[in-house]
Amino acid sequence: MTKKKYEIERDLRYLTLLAQSFPTVAEASTEIINLQAILNLPKGTEHFLADLHGEYEAFQHVLKNASGNIKRKVNDIFGTTLRESEKRELCTLIYYPEQKLELVKETETDLNDWYHITIHQLVSICRDVSSKYTRSKVRKSLPTDFQYIIQELLHERVDDSNKAAYVNVIIETIISTGRADDFVVAICNVIQRLAIDQLHILGDIYDRGPGAHVIMDTMERYHSWDIQWGNHDMLWMGAAAGNVACICNVIRLSLRYANLTTLEDGYGINLVPLATFAMETYGETECKEFVPKNSGESSKLDEKAMRLTALMHKAIAVIQFKIESQLFEKHSHWQMQDRVLLRNINYTKGTITLDGQEYPLTSNEFPTINPANPLELTDEEKMLAKRLRHSFKVSEKLQRHVRLLLQHGCMYAIYNNNLLFHASIPLNEDGSLKNVEVTPGQTLSGRKLLHNIGMLVRTAYQKDAEPEERQYAIDYFLYLWCGPNSPLFDKSKMATFERYFIADKATHKEKKGNYFTLRDNENVVDSILDAFGVTGDNRHIINGHVPVHVANGENPIKANGKLMVIDGGFSEAYHKETGIAGYTLVYHSRGFQLVQHEPFNNAMEAIRTGSDIKSTTQIIEMSSHRMLVADTDKGVELNKQVADLEELLYAYRHGIIKETERKKKE
Repeated sequence: MTKKKYEIERDLRYLTLLAQSFPTVAEASTEIINLQAILNLPKGTEHFLADLHGEYEAFQHVLKNASGNIKRKVNDIFGTTLRESEKRELCTLIYYPEQKLELVKETETDLNDWYHITIHQLVSICRDVSSKYTRSKVRKSLPTDFQYIIQELLHERVDDSNKAAYVNVIIETIISTGRADDFVVAICNVIQRLAIDQLHILGDIYDRGPGAHVIMDTMERYHSWDIQWGNHDMLWMGAAAGNVACICNVIRLSLRYANLTTLEDGYGINLVPLATFAMETYGETECKEFVPKNSGESSKLDEKAMRLTALMHKAIAVIQFKIESQLFEKHSHWQMQDRVLLRNINYTKGTITLDGQEYPLTSNEFPTINPANPLELTDEEKMLAKRLRHSFKVSEKLQRHVRLLLQHGCMYAIYNNNLLFHASIPLNEDGSLKNVEVTPGQTLSGRKLLHNIGMLVRTAYQKDAEPEERQYAIDYFLYLWCGPNSPLFDKSKMATFERYFIADKATHKEKKGNYFTLRDNENVVDSILDAFGVTGDNRHIINGHVPVHVANGENPIKANGKLMVIDGGFSEAYHKETGIAGYTLVYHSRGFQLVQHEPFNNAMEAIRTGSDIKSTTQIIEMSSHRMLVADTDKGVELNKQVADLEELLYAYRHGIIKETERKKKE
């Protein structure tokens, strides 16, 4: 038996199933031709974003303008044929078609002429952004109402004299039938969709900004995306699973930034019981250390609201410290007993002992702490914790969004020779992979560590899991949030208590793990890529988590171009620290470009004035040839499909499998 026939016999069961989809030589051959054609299309454009932190308006605008790519295309297509103001108006229309149309109709004197000109311009832009894709893929992205019309306009050119009248009549009829507005909105949305082929979010959708729930609503409708979970995402996932320590942290952070929009308006979490408890229990105490951070939201609070926020903030923080400490003592293998700080306080003197040194507390008012048993919740705190847990568990929208994170997310991913994760890979001082004890007696490192953590996270939501195993998975969310060897944290400690209660800033220091000190070492980066099985000449690590201090001259590109840190500070709270307002890493068929964004005011101003996010582009790495689909992970898969179909053709032609005609539909 020849080698080919042996392979066919070996794969016969699979080929018989494949023959059901391609029952004849003609159909199998046609599919091979189709796949080979796709392999020679330019690679689709990938966008990488990290650490969005609830800044939904800036995030949505970056999606709408494709990180400035749509503006660049408008400039390329229309060059000097349009004035700068006209190009700006056209871009704003693409980003916000419904709102911009309302303004246009208030100012345009000849609306029909405006429709004619604008629709021709939009078709030209749509033709350009769709040029990377097959007609089939473009067709699937088109709205049903205008699918046929847009296809005709995209594939007929007005410079063909035989078709110019045909195209003009289509556009004239769109206008005369009163469908112009709907058509403009539809084609603008298609341009936005086709400008980004795949969106990668490297963690931290949640906390700080006002609209994490709005971002999740946007992702629920987005065509193609993935997420590598961040520590703040994990905190909310833990809260949704019922981990009360995570719930307390979520509420505390929201109060710290006076940002209750996501909690109350987004997810319907009832904070009235907390407010009532805080006023009754802490109403007479000093809470200056719990006044919200000065941000856009806190600046809107009057004195009375600021005081109530501070009381709630302190009340939930104390409950958090108690419940966290209970979990640290329950799970001794986490080796976090040193963080049970409530046992280190001398409640008579108002001091705390850390590492053998005594420090005075900035406040010694703890009305709910029993010095003899400082970790015990009062009856009122137990009832409050129960009510808050119930509120998180029954929030339908929160639970739906967490399911979305589980569906699209994981701890790490590998796409086209790029290793993606949010924060770090735990390392020893010499750069070797660090062994971390995930469950008692189970020590893992590198790829296995992240994979098993991902599986453990999913266990928390599996009702058929063993109760003890599921409860541990729920508890483990806290370790992922603040554990010293957590790949999502990787610091010596989370100094929350110290920042609230100890004036000496030396105690606030959180020593970063070895990954952060070694990530500029090319050999260390190569060893991590090897451990994760990432191959190829141009391979990279891409992550976020730690803001890049551009204002201080820090470079986001490290390890001789092999590692890219793309946390540029989307969150308003980081703008002064980073000097910018976020990055987008763009990977297109020509190579990598890093787009650096300036702060975005708001969508209404952008619509009214035509303002855009000011972005500067830095070329990171350009390919020696234009990359095709064949050069991607998708290309590897398509080549396997071609090989399978060629085996099927061989089986047909040698009589190993018989062709069958499809039955005609009655």
